[in-house]
Amino acid sequence: MKQRNENDLSGNGPLPHTVQKGMPLLEVENMKKYYPLKGGIVTHTTGYIRAVDGVSFQMYEGETLGLVGESGCGKSTIGRQIVGLEKPTGGKIRYAGQDLSELSGKEMKRIRTQLQMVFQDPYSSLNPRKHIYEILAQPMLYHHISTRDSVSKDIDRILDMVGLPTNVLGRYPHEFSGGQRQRIGIARALSLNPRFLVCDEPVSALDVSIQAQILNLLKSLSKELNLTCLFVGHGLGAVNYISDRIAVMYLGKIVEIGRSEEVFRHPAHPYTQALIHAAPVPDPDMQSDENQLLSGEIGSSQNPPSGCRFHPRCPYAKESCRTQEPSMCEVEPGSGHFAACPVINNGKDRANFAHTAEK
Repeated sequence: MKQRNENDLSGNGPLPHTVQKGMPLLEVENMKKYYPLKGGIVTHTTGYIRAVDGVSFQMYEGETLGLVGESGCGKSTIGRQIVGLEKPTGGKIRYAGQDLSELSGKEMKRIRTQLQMVFQDPYSSLNPRKHIYEILAQPMLYHHISTRDSVSKDIDRILDMVGLPTNVLGRYPHEFSGGQRQRIGIARALSLNPRFLVCDEPVSALDVSIQAQILNLLKSLSKELNLTCLFVGHGLGAVNYISDRIAVMYLGKIVEIGRSEEVFRHPAHPYTQALIHAAPVPDPDMQSDENQLLSGEIGSSQNPPSGCRFHPRCPYAKESCRTQEPSMCEVEPGSGHFAACPVINNGKDRANFAHTAEK
C-alpha cells in the first residue's frame, strides 16, 4: 500500500496551499440549507425553512465578495456553511479544488484553519472566562500554528496588525469597548493564518464612528495578507466600500452579481434597484422623487412564491414572473454582471426595462 503523504488531505493530492492560475479558490454549487419545522402532538416534521435554496458562485484568490440583502435572506447561513459551522442540506462547496463534503473529520480539521470567520457580535463570540492571551494562544497551539516558544512573539505581531497594544493580553473581553472586541475577534481569526475569511456583518453592532475604522482595518489586512473575503452585510455603503464584487440575495437566492461599481451604477434586478434607492443620502434635496420603494413584506422562506420570488413586490412583474423561475442572465455580453430577472432575460422587454430602470 502506498504510504500516505503528510501533506496530503485526502490521499488524492497535495494540501491545497496553491491554486492554479485562473482557477477559483472557492466554488459554491447549488448550495441548499433547509431547517425542519417540528409540530404536532407526536412531534414530527411539518415543513422546512428554506434559508438557502440553490445558491452558486465562485471566488478568486485575493478578492472580496460582498453579500447583501434583507435580514433573513440567508446571507449568514452561507458563510457558516463555508467555514464548516453548519452542514449544507444539498450542493457542493469546493475549496482549492477539494470537495469539502468528501473530507473526513481529521482532514477537515487540517483545512479548517484556512477558513475563518469574524462574527457579528464580538462580545458573544469571545469566551468571557478567558483572558485575551488564552483566546489567541490556545487555537494557535492546538493547530500547531505556533510553538510554546514562539507563540508570545506571534501574538504580539498579530496584535500589532489589528492595532492593539500588547498590554491587553491579561484582560478579559468585558473590559473592552465594542470596537476593541471586534479587533480581538479579527486577531483571533488571523491567528490561524487563514486564506479565506468570512466577515459576518462585522460592523453592524458597532457605533458609526467605529465602523469606518474596522472597515479600513479589514480592507488593509485583506490587501496586505492577500486574503479572500466573503463580506456579509446589509449596509450598502460599507459593502460597496470594501468589496470587489457584490452579490445580492433575496429569499434564499442570489438575484444579481457583478463588479461593485457596475452593480451600484447600473443595477439590473428590480430588487437591487430598490435597495440602492432606499439608501439614505446626505443631502435630502438630492433624493430623487422617483425613488422606487419596496411595498409589502418579504415572502415566507417556508412557502416561497412560485416563479420569481420577488414578483409579489416587483413593479415590473409580468405573468411569466409568477410562473417561471428565472435563470441568471448576463446583463451585457462580457460584463461579468448577471441578474436573475425574467424581464431582462426576455430580449423583447429588455430595452424598455433598462430605460425605465435608469429614470
